[in-house]
Amino acid sequence: MTIALRRRLLAEFVGTALLVTAVVGSGIMATTLSPGDVGLQLLENSTATVFALAALILIFGPVSGAHFSPVVSAADWFLGRRTGTGLTARGLGAYVVAQVLGGIAGAVLANLMFDLAAVDFSGKDRAGGHLWLGEVVATAGLILLIFALARSGRAAVAPAAVGAYIGAAYWFTSSTSFANPAVTIGRAFTDTFAGISPTSVPGFVLAQIVGLAVGVGLLAALYPDPGAAADQVVVPTDEDAAVGRRS
Repeated sequence: MTIALRRRLLAEFVGTALLVTAVVGSGIMATTLSPGDVGLQLLENSTATVFALAALILIFGPVSGAHFSPVVSAADWFLGRRTGTGLTARGLGAYVVAQVLGGIAGAVLANLMFDLAAVDFSGKDRAGGHLWLGEVVATAGLILLIFALARSGRAAVAPAAVGAYIGAAYWFTSSTSFANPAVTIGRAFTDTFAGISPTSVPGFVLAQIVGLAVGVGLLAALYPDPGAAADQVVVPTDEDAAVGRRS
């Protein structure tokens, strides 16, 4: 493993961890400050997530691309494999492991910050066809947005655009837009506002994979050769990190 690849994996781990910390921590704070008002709690939770996600992309994007999600990394590998851009298969596997571990660590960190048990598996059931459909829509839209920005040379606006999309999808999808297998797994480790029961995780992850396929299909139909810009997802990485991309 090259130094550059280690840097990228550290960025994906820490970035995903802090994203989940923001999602879970703001959910805990929202229920504390606004007890009994679920709508206000969701507004507080989504607002904090939007700002945190945009900031984290700005911090870690130049190092790793700030994927923070296995579906984004999988799309990056799939679309770029024929043109030699994007992640290699080895890099994809390493990214997914770093992201999942980061998601779990982020939930544990949020629990500890609010004086809760480090690991408390959620009892919040989130199963049902309408919720899975919401995840398909949320994930497909996210993939389409990210790669459309890269393909059209607008990756520099990804922090604001991705944050805005996730914030909106909190409200227009029935599932409140997890749209991320690593975040989904991490949120199973906290029995708080943002939690999801471990038994509900497989259904959400499967729906996110379907959303990935739908998003990639739409990209192929709308944009010629979207893989040509896979190196620009989510934010163009610096020169040293780009070298590690080929290893």
